[in-house]
Amino acid sequence: MTRPAKLLLISTSTVFGTGYLDHAELEIRSILGDARRIVFLPYALADRAAYAAKAVLRFRSMGFQCSSIDDAPSPLRALDCADAIFVGGGNTFRLLKTLHELVLIQAIRERVHQGMIYMGASAGSNVACPTIRTTNDMPIVEPSTLDALNLFPFQINPHYQDPDPNSKHMGETREERLLQYLEENETPVIGLREGAILSISEGRINLRGVNGARIFQRNRAPQDLTPPAELQL
Repeated sequence: MTRPAKLLLISTSTVFGTGYLDHAELEIRSILGDARRIVFLPYALADRAAYAAKAVLRFRSMGFQCSSIDDAPSPLRALDCADAIFVGGGNTFRLLKTLHELVLIQAIRERVHQGMIYMGASAGSNVACPTIRTTNDMPIVEPSTLDALNLFPFQINPHYQDPDPNSKHMGETREERLLQYLEENETPVIGLREGAILSISEGRINLRGVNGARIFQRNRAPQDLTPPAELQL
């Protein structure tokens, strides 16, 4: 049975002055509800074991059962047994390459449409989009395709930064780069500032968190949103 995707897409795992996922705890608890079994994907960083240990400890401190997908005898079995998945941040290219190599793209899609909750931060939010074309990351590895999970119909640019009016840097701003993306692509982009969170449930997209977002659409002026707000794209 196909269900509307239930997603939590976080700009960053850590906001300045707070601990790992502290700023997102209320939204994590809200979207999970009675769900308790979380599987963590550490593929965006090289030291998967250390990354997984950090995430597992944090989720357990919130009262959830969390384990690394790397500790499971079978990644597919781990997904089948999970109520929710959390995909950690790091390098988006490395993350997507690993998901394709382990043949997890379709499996994750199917489980989410069966009701498994998807949560991601930074790179984990990027791969929920149709492609990873709006990531900020350097392509340190080359995935077979830039096509991603396509759980969310729009592109995300995590860690979105507004231009510094006092900067003497002459290169493109983040806004200019995203407008260049729209010269070649039609899919709108949501620039999530640090601490911004998208909560998607029952087809509704709500902006939450401690910071806002900037919406980019082709042939339209960028639009700023402040949470709480519902996105209409």
